[in-house]
Parts: sequence; structure tokens; C-alpha cells
Amino acid sequence: MLALFFIVACDDDDNNNSNSKVTEVKNAAINGQWQVTYFFDTDETENFKGYVFEFGSDGTLTATKGSTSVFGAWSVTDDGNDDNSKGDYDDIDFNISFATPHDFEELTEDWEIIAMTSTKIELRHVSGGGGGTDLLTFEKV
Repeated sequence: MLALFFIVACDDDDNNNSNSKVTEVKNAAINGQWQVTYFFDTDETENFKGYVFEFGSDGTLTATKGSTSVFGAWSVTDDGNDDNSKGDYDDIDFNISFATPHDFEELTEDWEIIAMTSTKIELRHVSGGGGGTDLLTFEKV
């Protein structure tokens, strides 16, 4: 019985840590305007030059360049896959979704957070099947 208590207690700590990390990432994203400073699928960074991204607290995502606006959605979730990686944001996904245009559809993924500061969010997505790795970096404007 005592062993069961310790197992449950550890799981709760992990969940609380995950929840605080989800909140931390959400708060960082909604605090300011961001630009794509690196997108490697086939080096598509230039496709987003001049766009300013705003992550709304309601899950909306807007990219604006001059009078052009592109609308999408975003969220931060705990994927529940305990892959035992060493990163601070283990199991936290940064989800981006755009329906159009094609360049923005390329951003639609459940991104893994590699690193994050108050001014930079570095993301990675490993594709199924082909196993290619995409990298995406947002930096505050």
C-alpha cells in the first residue's frame, strides 16, 4: 500500500509539472508579437519574412504582413507520452493549424518544444513515415 502511495504521488507531481509548463508556454506565447526566424522543412524561412504572428489567449493565431492577414489556431497540450527525454518541455506540444494558404499549411503540426525563453521558442517535428525533421523558430519582434 505504501508503494502505491509513492507511485501515485510521483505521477501527481509529474502532472502538476506538466500543467505548469503548459501554462508557462501559453503565457509566453500570448505575451507579444512573434516572427518566424527559421523554418526548415526545405528551408522555407523566406516564405514568412515580414509576417508578424500573434497568439491569442482564445486559441486564435493571426499572421499579418501589411494589409494581408492569415488566420489559424494554436494550442499547447501535454501529449501524455512519457518519452523520458531530458528536455524541460518533455511531453509538451505546441500545436499550430492553418487551413490556407499553402505556405502556412506547412506550419500545421504538433510541434515538440526544443527550447524556450521569453523571447524565443524553438520547435521540432519528426515526420512519420519518412522520418524527416522540421525545425521552426519564433522570436519576439
